[in-house]
Amino acid sequence: MSRSICWSCCLGFLLCSGGLPPLLAAEDRTSPGKLVVEHPTLQNLGFEWPIEGDDNRNATVEVRFRQRGKVDWKPAPPLLRIGGEQIYRRRENLEYTVPQGFAGSVLNLESGTEYEVHFQLQDPDGVIGEPSHTVSVQTRDEPRPASGGRVLHVYPPDHEGEREEPHFTSLLQAYYGAGLGDWNMVWERRVQPGDIIRIHAGLYRPERLNYVDPQMAPFDGTFLLTAKGTVERPITIQGAGDGEVIFDGAGNHRLFDMMATRHHLIEGLTFRNTDVAIFAGAKETLGAVGLSVRNCRFENIGFGVWTEFEGSSDFYIADNLFLGRDDRYRLIGWTGPLWASAGKYGSHQLTSYYAIKVYGPGHVITHNAIAYFHDGIGISTYGTPPADPHRRASSIDISYNDLHLFNDDFVETDGAVHNVRVMYNRGVNAAHGGYSAQPAFGGPVYFIGNLLYHVPSGVAFKFSAKPAGLLVWHNTIIGEQVIRDPSSNMHFRNNLFLGRDTPGRGIMTWANATGQFSSDYNGFRPNRGVAAQYQWLAPQSGATLYEPRDEDWKVFSDLASVQKVTGQEQHGREVDFDIFQSLVPPDPNGRHAVYHAMDLDFSLKPGSSAVDAGVLIPTVNEDFAGRAPDLGAWEVGRPIPHYGPRWITWRPFYR
Repeated sequence: MSRSICWSCCLGFLLCSGGLPPLLAAEDRTSPGKLVVEHPTLQNLGFEWPIEGDDNRNATVEVRFRQRGKVDWKPAPPLLRIGGEQIYRRRENLEYTVPQGFAGSVLNLESGTEYEVHFQLQDPDGVIGEPSHTVSVQTRDEPRPASGGRVLHVYPPDHEGEREEPHFTSLLQAYYGAGLGDWNMVWERRVQPGDIIRIHAGLYRPERLNYVDPQMAPFDGTFLLTAKGTVERPITIQGAGDGEVIFDGAGNHRLFDMMATRHHLIEGLTFRNTDVAIFAGAKETLGAVGLSVRNCRFENIGFGVWTEFEGSSDFYIADNLFLGRDDRYRLIGWTGPLWASAGKYGSHQLTSYYAIKVYGPGHVITHNAIAYFHDGIGISTYGTPPADPHRRASSIDISYNDLHLFNDDFVETDGAVHNVRVMYNRGVNAAHGGYSAQPAFGGPVYFIGNLLYHVPSGVAFKFSAKPAGLLVWHNTIIGEQVIRDPSSNMHFRNNLFLGRDTPGRGIMTWANATGQFSSDYNGFRPNRGVAAQYQWLAPQSGATLYEPRDEDWKVFSDLASVQKVTGQEQHGREVDFDIFQSLVPPDPNGRHAVYHAMDLDFSLKPGSSAVDAGVLIPTVNEDFAGRAPDLGAWEVGRPIPHYGPRWITWRPFYR
């Protein structure tokens, strides 16, 4: 158990500041501030509740919810108590202290549905102010083209045959009414909210060095889009369904620049041969709102969808295929002694960076298939978060993505503030780390139900730069968790960590900077022939331990010793690969090898020691099939998640 919270408090949330009554020093009573409702996503709701006081950290917030109009309330995990955690990496001049409060999510809801959520603050020392709130919040629905708007048809310059009216010879002509040469900036017939621009099959490739480029994008070959739709009436740019629609950058830098747009829906297009396919925002400059990109294909690109702007919000990036430029046949790390021999296989140059990178609130990144990049999906490593709770990386869902072959990490939450949810992703082959929080600014950052296979570094979860508020539940990790930079407010439940017999490497490292931590109901497969199997770091009661010495670490050869000395993992167990139907580990000496998800079966064997060995977590595993939830990502008797685009029926990364 944690020294100051129960296991269920492993859910959390960050606070905002301001508007709180002053309290005396060493005040154990709790004074709550204004409850913040974050941007809802399609399946999750996030909340922040700032406080002052509670210096002894014994206050709690219980959460219940129900659909609007229903009678019965259901439990959700309590909000996570946060505050005081120090996040820093001094070589980049980053220093941040998490404000006092609570934060957390209600998970796995229905889209487009209104919910009532009730919060009850309790403190044995007393509460100054209103201890409870009930709010009504509706989850978002999947964006759709509007009805009743104009339909504008675009055909490639070499199209022969009939054309539907009204028709145009380029996207920019339909979008602005633009002309050729200098007249491409005369925007006198702009697209309107609710309009659908239907792009017909063919090749749309700017002749950017042609002064009268038929695509009306001279010199840089960029389609600059700036119009504003609305939530109810988005501007839609879609393939017409009569064949593949290809936007080819011909080696240019940016293909679509959408950083000034609001509520656009892009669907059914192919983007290729460009450094940045869709640029949607620069830090402290401008960014897009309500951008949806779905059912698209990206190939031979350096970057897929990219925004760094704190005001970019509510993206929906779903069911896309992203194929970068990096090596497709061997895993090549980009730095460090582990990859010193990689040079003979390929270059260390950055040929493809991220498939998707975002900042701002409310984004949904789901059911994408991504391969051959430096990193797969990332939150901008933004630095100190903005003070405005609606202009920072909060309430972001990264779920059901199929992630294959990266020179760095599968998913990076490195600028996350609150309620970032990395859930139900499949990651196979990453050189340096699996799922990263480098750092997280208070959290919670949820890592739930993810798969990991073949990360030779031994860093399944890259928790670095002193992150805070990390909730790690129900993941299946084929590899080690070894990282020694202390984290705060870190909690593990119902995970599987299975070692690959990597020479000289233990299976698990817990590095805790503060007294708020917990780990229980997890399964571990130790590496054979290794004495230092488990490593534990935690401060003395009431202290912190951000800069540990070697003598501060405790090292154990077996889980029983961990349980006895630390009090953690009282329900944990050691397991082996016989818990699976057929899964075997990757070769610990084959760091450049490439494995394919279609060859890997993460199903547990019925009756094995990982079945019915977990603990109940409300809204996460209530549909368990046996006596209790299973360990790991896949529950016996329940459907296997669908990873990647729902329209793909073939194997995008196979062989």
